[in-house]
Amino acid sequence: MKLFSNKTLLLLLILISGYGYIASCTHDDIIPPIAATPVPIITRGSHAHLPGSMTAGDTTQWKLDKVHSSVLWSGAYVGAAGLLTGRFNQFGMHEVTNDKMLNYTTTGQPLKDTSWAFNESDPSKTYFNGYVQINTSNTGEPGRDAGCNVSGMGTTAIVTGVQNLTVRNLAKIKSTKVEFDQLTNDYIVTLSLTWHGYDTSATALANPMTKSIVGRLKYIPESSGLVSRTGSLYSVFGLQLTFQFNCRDFGIPSTSVGDVIDIECNMNFNNL
Repeated sequence: MKLFSNKTLLLLLILISGYGYIASCTHDDIIPPIAATPVPIITRGSHAHLPGSMTAGDTTQWKLDKVHSSVLWSGAYVGAAGLLTGRFNQFGMHEVTNDKMLNYTTTGQPLKDTSWAFNESDPSKTYFNGYVQINTSNTGEPGRDAGCNVSGMGTTAIVTGVQNLTVRNLAKIKSTKVEFDQLTNDYIVTLSLTWHGYDTSATALANPMTKSIVGRLKYIPESSGLVSRTGSLYSVFGLQLTFQFNCRDFGIPSTSVGDVIDIECNMNFNNL
């Protein structure tokens, strides 16, 4: 009886072990499911913003808030790992045609910032023009800003009280196409960048050159119900444009800066 019980117990142990082995092999053969790629969530609204004539107090007309806006640049310092960075102190959003490329005796905006429009749901109605005054590049190092930046960029020194929008001191952009980015809430912008160039000797100013480049536009949605210092209610929104270009395409000979320059335009608007 005892022998029978021992044999029975041994048989049960063998069966249990075999089942465990088979089960473990079966689980090892199971391939875990591949995680599905998340579908991007696009949440565009229907905001439309226009500058009008920039009449103060008209809340339907949006004004560039230059004080809280910026145009930043960065590029590699040749021969070193660090970046050269800076900003342009003077810029605007106006289509500067040839007849407007002048010196303006003013400390404010020389031209109205009215050459733009933004439509959140219809990019075909979005466009913009912009410019910077090259000699107002500000790196925080006066010796560089008034020295090698002026000579290296082929521009002229700042004249106090004058806004220099002449060909020698102007770089400008103009959008030619704005499209939805299908993967984000952003927009893909094709634009033309116009800047002067040098001749092959790198000593003389050449005719302005225009290159087509592609950038990314982000919309920071309208925020309303803000209260100004005078107690008026107002709204704000923002546009951020980023792009890069090769400065050698424009004949820039400076050996202090690398080929590729990154630009970030942070434009804030209000309807005061």
